[in-house]
Amino acid sequence: MTLDETKSPDGSRAQDVAPGRAPGRAPDGPRDWTDGHVAQWLPVLPDLNPDIEGAVTRIKRLTVHLRRVREQSLVDFDLERHEFDTLHKLSGRGGRATPSELAADLDLAPASVTGRLDGLERRGLLRRTPSKKDRRRVDVELTESGRAVWLGAMDVLGDEEYRLLGVLSAKERAQLSDMLRRIMVVAEGGDAGGRN
Repeated sequence: MTLDETKSPDGSRAQDVAPGRAPGRAPDGPRDWTDGHVAQWLPVLPDLNPDIEGAVTRIKRLTVHLRRVREQSLVDFDLERHEFDTLHKLSGRGGRATPSELAADLDLAPASVTGRLDGLERRGLLRRTPSKKDRRRVDVELTESGRAVWLGAMDVLGDEEYRLLGVLSAKERAQLSDMLRRIMVVAEGGDAGGRN
């Protein structure tokens, strides 16, 4: 639950609700699961801010939905999560990196990356070759098959993101991104208990 702890001048908690909307009243139009959730809890928790609870609950549910889509895409492309992560980091470096660079990107010990690379190389998704700059070094390179599998899994999630955000206009998407950025700047500030 998300309780609004904004204090009114008399010291009591006040519901800070969007102008023109009665507390707990859903907007006109289609209702989602969260509208029912908020309606259920408002009588139990009268100080519940419906706009904050609605926004936070929707963000959580959207995150879960996109995680399910991503996990299904991994199943569809016969990838384990750690295999996708390795291909993703390698792709992010332009398809070529050293094992130590990948280990740093994945926040893993170099020995742990070796096992991952062995499995992906056996599947033909990457290859290890002597470095052209330093023969003592090995480079890890994404193969065409590896790039195709990585892109295929990425496209599934990307298509769903476009489908969902397609209900908004380009201007609305920009506004949403800007608003979420403002929230994330506060979240990334690190003060979890940051109310005065």
